[in-house]
Amino acid sequence: MSGLPRSAHALVTGGGRGIGREIAAALVRAGATVTVLGRHRQTLDDAVLAGAAHFADVADVADQAALSAAIAKASARQPIDILVANAGIAESAPFMKSDAALFARMMDVNFMGVVHAIHAVLPSLKDRPSGRIVAIASTAGLKGYAYVSAYSAAKHAVIGLVRSLALELASTPITVNAVCPGFTDTDLVAGSIETIMRKTGRSREQAVAELSRHNPQGRLVTPAEVANTVLWLCGEGAGAITGQAIAVAGGEV
Repeated sequence: MSGLPRSAHALVTGGGRGIGREIAAALVRAGATVTVLGRHRQTLDDAVLAGAAHFADVADVADQAALSAAIAKASARQPIDILVANAGIAESAPFMKSDAALFARMMDVNFMGVVHAIHAVLPSLKDRPSGRIVAIASTAGLKGYAYVSAYSAAKHAVIGLVRSLALELASTPITVNAVCPGFTDTDLVAGSIETIMRKTGRSREQAVAELSRHNPQGRLVTPAEVANTVLWLCGEGAGAITGQAIAVAGGEV
């Protein structure tokens, strides 16, 4: 795996827990200075104390002003070379019970949160010797799943954004890619497991099996597997990889 640019500064949204924290920790181990953003101060501080990041600030990616201010603060400390737009939320409901407010929540965080982050980072990123933008999408951005139409629509939008922006920036040293995990062993998926148990009366083992059946390997993806893919895309040897939506899903897609 090719290394990161020397003294790279990486910013990870939603970096206090789950996949985001694992990505942040992998970037730290690879030698980057890492700033994590999120909504909850305690989880962010825990990540810093554990050595999974160097700096942290509170910002909701759906709040463009707050996110822009936090990114400007991080960039003033050290110019940003890598953006990992990871923050996301998931809710499930049948389509006819998915009202406009649910669609708005899914789009505001999962799609517009990516848009806001890129808008804030891109002007200064263009001045760097190389730049990496990685959006954490989902296999739900590559295919459909029942009962998550709003979430899936938002993740499809992220992949469309990545593919289009990659073409706009193809003449620059900046690459733009998406990583699309399948069901991953995180607290976000733990919430889905609890929902399945509550609504169907299934045991935890049965609920996990219900999600794992989508993966031909018959298991949940690990956060480390997602982080390793991000790390590769951020490396100096991945300069020709842009506009891609890379599934980390055991062959599901």
